[in-house]
Amino acid sequence: MNPESTLAKLKATLPNGQLPSSYGVYFKNTLVALCHALEDHILQTSAGNPEIKPLVLVTFQQGKWYLQEADRYWDIANSSRHVVISAVADSGFASHKTSQLENVSLIDLDLSDPLVEEWNLIILAPTYKATVLCRELSEEEYLPEGKPDVDTERKFYGLWSFDQSLVSAVAEIFISQTRHYNASLADSLLQIHQEILATVGPPLADTSGVVSRIVSYLQSSQQQLVTINRQTRELWELEGQALRVSRNLNANKLQAFLRMAQRVDERDKANPIASLQVAALSETLGQLLDLPVLQLRRLRLAGLLFRVGLVSAPNEVFDRAPDRFDQATLAFWRDRSSIGSQLLQAMPELSPVAEIVKHKLEYWDGSGRPEGLRGEEIPMASRILGLVAYFQELTQPRGDRHALSLTAAWEQCRELGGIRFDPALVETLGNVVRLAEMGMMQLPSRPTQLPNVWLEEAGDRI
Repeated sequence: MNPESTLAKLKATLPNGQLPSSYGVYFKNTLVALCHALEDHILQTSAGNPEIKPLVLVTFQQGKWYLQEADRYWDIANSSRHVVISAVADSGFASHKTSQLENVSLIDLDLSDPLVEEWNLIILAPTYKATVLCRELSEEEYLPEGKPDVDTERKFYGLWSFDQSLVSAVAEIFISQTRHYNASLADSLLQIHQEILATVGPPLADTSGVVSRIVSYLQSSQQQLVTINRQTRELWELEGQALRVSRNLNANKLQAFLRMAQRVDERDKANPIASLQVAALSETLGQLLDLPVLQLRRLRLAGLLFRVGLVSAPNEVFDRAPDRFDQATLAFWRDRSSIGSQLLQAMPELSPVAEIVKHKLEYWDGSGRPEGLRGEEIPMASRILGLVAYFQELTQPRGDRHALSLTAAWEQCRELGGIRFDPALVETLGNVVRLAEMGMMQLPSRPTQLPNVWLEEAGDRI
């Protein structure tokens, strides 16, 4: 990592130098979708409401400023208190009408500045903070294939976050970098930043819809790319290219959902690796039951994604036991699997996984949700996921409830056998617990594979 990059400077400010879990390598389309989704949030929430208008700080790669982005930033500027855009002098932005707005400042980057290799978006509003930081892989890092000719196959080191302290730290780095070019602008930005941080009163904005918009952008981008390729390539070349594009876009969409699930785990300080543990133990039970490979793959992915329905959950969900919830939080908690399933259904390739998540809260006696399925009407993968998620939750502290031992947690599951859970599955889980308590095995803490880019092929579903 270039020590002069924004990512490196941010890393140096964080405890133990640990970047957030969203840090990784992204395809370009994911980052475009992230930025557009966050920009749309500005347009939808800030227009006509001066009290919550954000400060927007952006950096564009050298030569990567496009006319449609300039047009887009005309609308964004009219919904923001101030917009600062860093780009090289010949980006074409200076001659665009957006740069003439009073609340828009342009920074002409030196070609030697490491920022010319970056593509960053920082949004600071009284009701939320958000950022996307990214830096394209170097020529050497693209080896052995070299830098791709296809725009959608470009890759970036990057991260995205809604964490207020992290975004504020990024903003301070940006403002410090600005001082080299325009000291008075840097002073003005610092004052705006401090005013935003000091603002009290407006409730925090709900940003849970951002990921849904990301999925929509990716699906739309896929259709546009395939259409363009059909016009410019021979049929045989088109088919190979379209397949690569489709796989990249699908990987991006899946990656967005995985990041979403990771964000839920990050919010749960008492149980921050729930998704990994549930995916791992669900996979173990599935192997003991000799489930087919395809079902195991679906089950494993459902374990990683089963908490996405909690992405917009109130904080009470993570700091107290369900019997201490108020009525509104309890209603949200009861519908969490349906909410998660609806989110996952936005990606057709995840439909089988969404079904597993949807029926996780069905009960063996038919009293569960959302459809009141009974006994073996409940899909086997959903039965496994529901039992393992309940068991894993009991082994972690929650509010004023202490964590239970493996045996005590299993005993509670056994008491619900034939009522909430499949009795045979409870006994299978009991065998695993007994082996673990005897020291003959360890409960798995992560699945055998972390499918950050895995999706079923069409043939797998036949």
